[in-house]
Amino acid sequence: MKNIFIIAVLSLIAISDGLTQSTMSLEEAINYALQNNSEIVNAKLALNDADAQIDERKSIGLPKIDGTLEYSHYPQVPQQALPDVFAQAFGLPPDESNEVSFLLKNNFTAGISASSLVFDGTYLTALKAARLLKDYTQMQLNAKEKEIRNNVMNAYLPSLLIVETGKTLEKNIKNLEQILFETKEIYKAGFAEQLDVDRLELSLANLITEKEALEQQKVIAINSLKFVLAYPLKEALVLEDDIESLLVESSESKLTEDINYSKRPEFKVASIGLELGQLNIEQYERGYWPSLAAFGGYQYQYQGDNFSEGFWAPTFVLGARVNVPIFDGFQKRAQKDRATIALKQDTNRKLILESLINLEVDNARKQYLLAKDKLESQERNLGLAEKIHKTTQIKYKEGVGSSLEVSQSEQSLYQTQQNKIQAMFELLRAKVALDQALGY
Repeated sequence: MKNIFIIAVLSLIAISDGLTQSTMSLEEAINYALQNNSEIVNAKLALNDADAQIDERKSIGLPKIDGTLEYSHYPQVPQQALPDVFAQAFGLPPDESNEVSFLLKNNFTAGISASSLVFDGTYLTALKAARLLKDYTQMQLNAKEKEIRNNVMNAYLPSLLIVETGKTLEKNIKNLEQILFETKEIYKAGFAEQLDVDRLELSLANLITEKEALEQQKVIAINSLKFVLAYPLKEALVLEDDIESLLVESSESKLTEDINYSKRPEFKVASIGLELGQLNIEQYERGYWPSLAAFGGYQYQYQGDNFSEGFWAPTFVLGARVNVPIFDGFQKRAQKDRATIALKQDTNRKLILESLINLEVDNARKQYLLAKDKLESQERNLGLAEKIHKTTQIKYKEGVGSSLEVSQSEQSLYQTQQNKIQAMFELLRAKVALDQALGY
């Protein structure tokens, strides 16, 4: 049973009496983990970020409008010297300075400008990629939820095994206490030996010790489950389900149906990843296309040495700008080549994933059938062990059997009971593994 409790490493404290207690079924435990797990919270935030990225990409193609207000004052107006040819052209005397200023002391400008992307091939591709990225992020969230679900199951089921084993131990202890009582009465009547009583007391002591150890293992397993659920360790947690209630046989179709890869979230992630890779190549190809943008602006400018004798000058401009890529040093070609290589790698990874899913499903189906056969065998063995134990008790009470036979039959019965519980647990694990492999 050591392998069942490997998860115990994560547990640090025991359940304390008198604290708040919650009862959870397996499905309730899964829902609790999905609501409280920090990785799920981050995955949902990533989905919100994908929506924001779509809006960000859209904004690139929408019109941009800016308003400006600017005032400048020149205590000393800058001047520029005119070449002699200008002085001669304007008939200035040779001794007169040819320094002039094209500015006045006060300058005030108010304006508004607008621009808009009319056409850009890479913009359209980037917009499609942003929408696809949201789908990709959603699939990542689904895959993370499936992973958390599986983790909860893997932590919940071992706890059920301990609980079921504890129930069987409790039943055996009560039965053995009754037998011990009857044997003591027979001993008092002189029809049994002290050795018979000692053997039964030893068996009872061993069962009680095993039960106490199992209680500690239960605490450890429950704490490990709490860790997976992100549940407060100091609060008590009781499992509502049991192995019997969860052990429903898988349908025949699950053992024979064709594999639907799209039911596996990681396969959907891989498929969308290929689409994103193709869009990445397309973006670099469209990088060779011309792009067109339109712009316009209107401003009103005042100039003057003071605020009473200046003048206002309006300006209105409309235009368009075409950008034609001519040569970029083969940058886009190299980027496209790298994107093509990445797409081929992702395609190979998807093929490998298909093979792994095929292997998982095949192994899970075989393991389920083996576990089912094992449980049926252990049920037959338990029936036989119970029959033997009952017969030895009758023989002992009638004085034709020995206490050693009773003790041996008890040990055989206890071991067979544990074997059946273990077989039930293995079948339940096999069923869960099959559902996980098929994507249910």
